[in-house]
Amino acid sequence: MSSIRLVRLRRILPASAALALFAAIDMTAALAQQAGELLPPVEVSPPQSRKQAKPAGRDAASTRRAATRRSVTAAVAPKPVAFDIAPPTPLNSNAVAASASRLGLTVRQTPATVEVISAETMREQGYRTVSDVAQGAVGVTAGDNPAEPSAFSMRGFTNSQINTLYNGIKIGPQNMTSRIMDTANLEAVEILKGPASLISGEGAAGGAINLVTKRPHTGPIRNEADFSWDSLNSLRAHFGSGGSTNVQGLDYRFDVSRSSLNGFAEDTNTRTLDLSGQLDYRVSDSLKVWGAIEYREDRSKAYWGAPLVPVAFSGSHATAGIVSGSYFNRTDLGAVTIDDRTFNTNYNVLDNRNVAQEVWLRGGFELKLAPDLTLKSQAYGYGAERSWFNNEIEAFDATNNQVYRERFYVAHSQRLVGNITDLVWDANVAGFDNRMVATLSSSYLDFVRPGAANFPNDFVSLVDPDRGFYGPLTTQQQTARIDNEALSFEDRLKLTRTFSLIGGLRVEHIGLDRNSTDPAGLVKAGFPFTKDWAPVTGRIGYTWEAVPGLTFFSQYATGADVSANNIFLLAPAQPLDLTTARTYETGVKHVLWDNRAEWSFSAYDIVRRNVYAAAGGQTLNIAGRQESKGVEVAGSIRPIGPLRLWGNIAYVDARYADYDFVGGSFSGNVPPNVPRVVANAGASWRFFTPWPVEVGITGRHVGDRYNTDANTVTMNAYTIGDLYAFVDIPKAVFNAVDLARLTFRVRNFTDKRYAIWGDPFYPDQILLGAPRTYEISAAFKW
Repeated sequence: MSSIRLVRLRRILPASAALALFAAIDMTAALAQQAGELLPPVEVSPPQSRKQAKPAGRDAASTRRAATRRSVTAAVAPKPVAFDIAPPTPLNSNAVAASASRLGLTVRQTPATVEVISAETMREQGYRTVSDVAQGAVGVTAGDNPAEPSAFSMRGFTNSQINTLYNGIKIGPQNMTSRIMDTANLEAVEILKGPASLISGEGAAGGAINLVTKRPHTGPIRNEADFSWDSLNSLRAHFGSGGSTNVQGLDYRFDVSRSSLNGFAEDTNTRTLDLSGQLDYRVSDSLKVWGAIEYREDRSKAYWGAPLVPVAFSGSHATAGIVSGSYFNRTDLGAVTIDDRTFNTNYNVLDNRNVAQEVWLRGGFELKLAPDLTLKSQAYGYGAERSWFNNEIEAFDATNNQVYRERFYVAHSQRLVGNITDLVWDANVAGFDNRMVATLSSSYLDFVRPGAANFPNDFVSLVDPDRGFYGPLTTQQQTARIDNEALSFEDRLKLTRTFSLIGGLRVEHIGLDRNSTDPAGLVKAGFPFTKDWAPVTGRIGYTWEAVPGLTFFSQYATGADVSANNIFLLAPAQPLDLTTARTYETGVKHVLWDNRAEWSFSAYDIVRRNVYAAAGGQTLNIAGRQESKGVEVAGSIRPIGPLRLWGNIAYVDARYADYDFVGGSFSGNVPPNVPRVVANAGASWRFFTPWPVEVGITGRHVGDRYNTDANTVTMNAYTIGDLYAFVDIPKAVFNAVDLARLTFRVRNFTDKRYAIWGDPFYPDQILLGAPRTYEISAAFKW
């Protein structure tokens, strides 16, 4: 790493974080050494291992007696404990999703809809960014809006109503803190649907998406390298290595990836760098300590979309099938279209930039206090510097038939420190097996937001605009300081071998201090102010394995989030109460046919109350209530060895209610960026030749969406598809390489032009999806 980046690390990361983390690790190791023979020699399971459930009733009593005898014997001659790792299923329901439950449950054991997309799936499906991953999931859409990178929509909710977590840690509202992120350093992406505040706290009215970094494994060292190039001249490269070292009990993982993803619009690209590493050290059979560090950087020349243009003005250049409807904002445009001359036009200023540097430092321990009692704790420090320096508004003006542009600047300086501690207790309650997790978490966040006080503007031609430069900049400052403490309990009681009750409760305190000053440094009216909240959220549900592999589930869950935009930007004049959200959900998960087929179904009803929604121009309207009902179905099957088929479909009916304001009503309207139907499907065939070849096709359909609460402009439904083929080169060709794979992929092979996202704060323009591109990649493992 260059000296420049080392300076950045020191500037971004809180100075106390590193000292606190390593001091905690050293102190824990010292305590373990002092404890010595007093601690029972219990194996601490690696991340991928799971403790098997104990039988209920009388069988449990005999199991406990046997366990007692074994623990006495083990105290004399400790031996490693072997754990069975469940094989993956077609929908990966044997994976453990930490963001869905702290009980260590698999997806199939959790009374909620959860998806875990593995690194292997990301590689096979060609998912280059987190947004690509989300769009392959059931009922999820994403847009990579530069104002809100990696913006998501699912089950009728978008943006800050969905928590984005990094290794289970929330850093702030998704629409302020998330960034475009490459998938190369990720082990998995976990998606939890519906109100999820029990696990991740405020902000999870619509669900949570957890990004999990690759972690060490115990065993021989394994290395991997990946390279790719596409017809837009995009480049990606990644190297990773992990395994056990020569030091007994010490495992490591290291990954570095670099990408340069060029956009289809002129002079647009995103460059990313991601460095991540982690060490796991088993001090004894009872204690494991670990430490991890990650540095991420992204730099973009941003694409802000194509302006809505009157059909009457575009004439023969008007397009059909991308948008429809009528629009009025600055001027009355009447029926609108996307002009085909603007498909590749960049209206941003020449000196635009969109930059972020982020540093994570995490560390912790897992300590077996007793055979059925485990203490886990991690401390973390996070620092980020972000800035946007762009022309962000591009609105066609019908009075002069030109595009009105308006500049915007904002920067973030964010510091976050915190701790999460879990106490896991396996016990027996009235003859029934029970697992309980008590979690205490606390964090302190400091957020400084210098922003523009003036917004330079101009007019440019629709075709071949003179992009110019940003111009003069005057700044002002906002701050937010947030203290967060939470105590939660989660429990699973096995009433029979097949029926479990699962529930949890979270009591949270959020303290907010906000200030805002003008360009002269004078405090604005109403500032500073302080606000406290104490939401109580939870979940109660069950799982019932009616027959082996067939599991029914239901749940009632609640969530809470800030009613107006997000907590970083609350102003005294805005409503300061939290929303409340609740869901009723039921469904089934089924693995069958000797693990060659799997399907799932869920139906849900969500209501979110006390909602305020975007109305354009950085303003908000009261929406009163948001209702969302829907069903989701997913399935995957391998009927014969060479053939694999998979697909999913989601239907949602999302509406506003009691959405009345001066001059009108949006009651009954659909929230922005929420399609009624989203479907994905794929098929692949593998030829078992000396050089194995696989060919595949995937398709995606997204229904009509609206770009604002007014529902006057429709982003039309679209269907796109990808083709791929890869060949596995035999080890005999490269003796030092265990697996070498060459892949050729065609994205959007029909070259469909479509609208992928609309920002309700920038309703004059629409983000378009990428046209047909070709990609070749190579992957190696050894």
